[in-house]
Amino acid sequence: MSGAPFRLALLDGAHDRAGFCSDSEPLNRYLREQATQAMRRRVAACFVALAEGPRIAGYYTLASASLLLADLPVSTSKKLPRYPTVPAVRMGRLAVDQAFKGQGLGCALLADALDRAARSEIAAFALMVDAKDETAVAFYRHHGFIALPDSPLTLFLPLATVQRS
Repeated sequence: MSGAPFRLALLDGAHDRAGFCSDSEPLNRYLREQATQAMRRRVAACFVALAEGPRIAGYYTLASASLLLADLPVSTSKKLPRYPTVPAVRMGRLAVDQAFKGQGLGCALLADALDRAARSEIAAFALMVDAKDETAVAFYRHHGFIALPDSPLTLFLPLATVQRS
């Protein structure tokens, strides 16, 4: 996100969570009421894009996960070891404040999440997401994500396909 008016950081108490307002009340509520607790319990990490000072323009969360080998498309699973599951990173939430829509911030946050997952020293096969609706599915498919055959709202992108800089 270099050159952008946003700075990425791990969520902390100095950030203005109360002023965040995306198109999704559950995502707003998560940031205001649950994100710091999830971080303290080490069940998710929350990364924020900051605009002027502590104002949060957008955020996403990452957590460890696994994908059942049997749930993957055959074209993908046949290339993997025959373990019941493969390690993954789950992007649980992605939201942009209404005031920052249309600036490419959602794409930039997704790119940052992919980069973090691909750079991690802990092995993971893919970044996975659970899309909330067909609009979200279209967003992820546009970025190369593949839907699970039996769960079309769950998508993944093999991290081996991510260009590392």
